[in-house]
Amino acid sequence: MSFKSLNLSTPILKSLEEEGYTHPTPIQSQAIPIALKGTDVLGCAQTGTGKTAAFAIPIIQLLSANKSRGQNRKIRSLIVTPTRELAIQIDESFQSYGRFTDLDTAVIFGGVNQKGQVKKLKRGVDILTATPGRLLDLMSQGFISLSDVEIFVLDEADRMLDMGFIHDVKKLLKALPNKRQTLFFSATMPPEIVQLSNSILYKPEKVEITPESPTVDAIKQGIYFVDKGNKRNLLVDVLQDDGIKSALVFTRTKHGANKVVKLLNGNNIQAEAIHGNKSQAARQRALGNFKEQQTRVLVATDIAARGIDVDELQYVINYEIPNIPETYVHRIGRTGRAGANGTALSFCDAQEKAYLRDIEKLIGKQIPVIDEHGFPLVDHNPAAPDKQQSRRPSRKPRSKGKTSGNSRNNVKPKSSNRKRRRKGSGNKG
Repeated sequence: MSFKSLNLSTPILKSLEEEGYTHPTPIQSQAIPIALKGTDVLGCAQTGTGKTAAFAIPIIQLLSANKSRGQNRKIRSLIVTPTRELAIQIDESFQSYGRFTDLDTAVIFGGVNQKGQVKKLKRGVDILTATPGRLLDLMSQGFISLSDVEIFVLDEADRMLDMGFIHDVKKLLKALPNKRQTLFFSATMPPEIVQLSNSILYKPEKVEITPESPTVDAIKQGIYFVDKGNKRNLLVDVLQDDGIKSALVFTRTKHGANKVVKLLNGNNIQAEAIHGNKSQAARQRALGNFKEQQTRVLVATDIAARGIDVDELQYVINYEIPNIPETYVHRIGRTGRAGANGTALSFCDAQEKAYLRDIEKLIGKQIPVIDEHGFPLVDHNPAAPDKQQSRRPSRKPRSKGKTSGNSRNNVKPKSSNRKRRRKGSGNKG
């Protein structure tokens, strides 16, 4: 199937051609025809499946067919999404796909001065992409009215729930007209999200894409078993490979991200961090530098990385294994997009083996072990922190021989001065 078979307008087909897109992804081929009919859509799909185009393309076509002109044009389509980065990239997608139309777009989010956003809104906007907090704020100030919205998109609904935005979303819904088309997307469908979708959708058609297996299968994966104190040395060693032109590195915490950036820059590996403590300007600058390949490594936390869409990103490195298995799938989904090649490498210490076991259960296969490296796991049973040890004295002996990966990690440390020196330096933190 090609985009031409979806009965898209000439301006949209021209823009897609310029972007180099000829064949829709599964969610695009299923959702676009439904949305073009004006029917509500319930889409179960995660970031990386092409869902932004699945709602952006039909919105552009529907609004272009009934143009609103002049400076007093009203907001006719509203897209609400949980993070600033994702909001920015959705707006960029609308600009790309709609470049040969006269539709005006705007994006609003918190963390920056509202003056420029308000100025843009006053000039008139057809399509508005927003994060919930700033949207409610500008509505309360009288700068935004949603009374003319024809098409409403709620994107990343489950992430909205995780980040505590569902209450804000429910407040926004009260300001929307009852007669509208709604496109609802979520990577997972927990009970709260099912209830929300039932309350806002009218006779929807469901589009369900389960990319966990296809996405995971399309990405080359590898796991390094390594002591926690040697992860820093392993990361520097891995990044000595000139074949890794760019890499997105994940840490669990903002502090951890900063430490990794300091480590890499100290080893002449250009790196920047993106997380919630960074200013919006700093986050956009870091992301822009990474996209332009001026920065080789971008170190991110999970929430900050949501929505990062970098063309031809080949490597994702899990410096720390996530404790939620679905997060692993979301992380590695940043690479191998739209059929491109991708590699996901993960560093697993002894205490993270339980997380690895859960991940392998979710994806339905074992991740291949990379045992040819200079920092193999030596301490298979490290002492638990004092608080945990006092609460659960039986955990340490019970875990012996039962953690995932022990049977597969038969790597014996090789004696070499180089490796001993690296191991020693890694114990400094």
